[in-house]
Amino acid sequence: MPLPTTPTHAVAGMAPLPTAPGRPPLRRPRDCAVSGVSAGLARHLGWPLWVVRGAFVALTVVWGAGALLYAWLWVFVPWDDPRTDAATEAAPVHDVPTRRVPVAWLLTGAAIAVALVTVAAIALFGANGVGSTSLPGWVGGVVLATALAVAAGAWATLVDRRDPARGPRHENVVRIVVTVALILLLLTQLSALRQTGVAGFVIALLPIAGILLVYSSILVDRWRELSGERVRRIREEQRAEMAAHLHDSVLQTLALIQNRAGASSEVARLARAQERELRAWLYDGDAPADSDLPTDLRDYAAALELDYPVRIDVVSAGLPAERASGEVAAASREAMLNAARHAGGDVSVYIEGNANAVDVYVRDRGPGFDLDDVPDDRLGIRQSILGRMRRAGGSATIRRGAGGGTEVHLRFAATPSPDAGPAYSWEGSRG
Repeated sequence: MPLPTTPTHAVAGMAPLPTAPGRPPLRRPRDCAVSGVSAGLARHLGWPLWVVRGAFVALTVVWGAGALLYAWLWVFVPWDDPRTDAATEAAPVHDVPTRRVPVAWLLTGAAIAVALVTVAAIALFGANGVGSTSLPGWVGGVVLATALAVAAGAWATLVDRRDPARGPRHENVVRIVVTVALILLLLTQLSALRQTGVAGFVIALLPIAGILLVYSSILVDRWRELSGERVRRIREEQRAEMAAHLHDSVLQTLALIQNRAGASSEVARLARAQERELRAWLYDGDAPADSDLPTDLRDYAAALELDYPVRIDVVSAGLPAERASGEVAAASREAMLNAARHAGGDVSVYIEGNANAVDVYVRDRGPGFDLDDVPDDRLGIRQSILGRMRRAGGSATIRRGAGGGTEVHLRFAATPSPDAGPAYSWEGSRG
């Protein structure tokens, strides 16, 4: 006979078992000293940072295990996700990692110091050791100075070039400095070529090879950029082929559904929403949409089409400097909401602007209205449109449309002219 079991949630007075807090994922911070390996590992394990760094140094003494582990984590541990500006929800502002330690300059300084010591050794001892069974003592200095110079040039090109705190100018300066150090080392060796003979000529090839390697990192960086450009071009070609296929099939079908069903039907509204989403996915690509006035009004029009029996076309000409958070955008949204709520059918929004001024026209084909007949407690037009534009220093005009209905004209200029007219006006009745 099986023993009766009691559900754990039915046991009175039993406290839930404590759960261990989850560790943060093993990721490297984008604001780091050199690579972010120690900081990311310390955050993941919950250890002090100095303990992790000391452990790497201690393990390096054991047959280089610490250095190998550090390099392995550097290659395979990913970066933190890019952080965005929470105030504007804009594109990532911390996308590229930045390093506080000037690694390229440390390597450059070490290369210069070793090169100067080697030059002094060549000037003092000349060909001492060449021709015997052992090489001269300054050969090790030549090899070390060349290696440090190549490492400095490679780091400046492949790492610091994309660092927002450094950039291409920093890369060029580092490359020039290490090149001068290698040329000085080469000239010193050539000056003692009579004493060193063939062996000295062979050793002199090391600085020449170092200079070539310093500038070969440019080719590696250009090859990486070309590879990325090739991948982007292939993706754009695939997206264009897909867009052409969908345009010939799905988009035309959605447009036919809208024309047959009418702008006020539920089927047309759903087809219009799907068409907008599909076009945005096809033609916007992976780039985030800019928070500008045309983009904001298009998104708002798509939302209104789902809530009201209306079809809103937003057309933009020029490059208006007005942002989505401005007063013109708020007044335009209110005018679009009124047209969708009271007029329905087809609504046209036309945006024309430049760096100095922007004009927004919202036209509907509804029955029209008279502002004097609107109750005083309805502040949608008086305050949200006319009053808002007046307070912002712009102008708002409401008048009869060319083919009936209502037209709302909003204008805002950075430097309004003296003959710009009144801040707002109401032209006649609607009907």
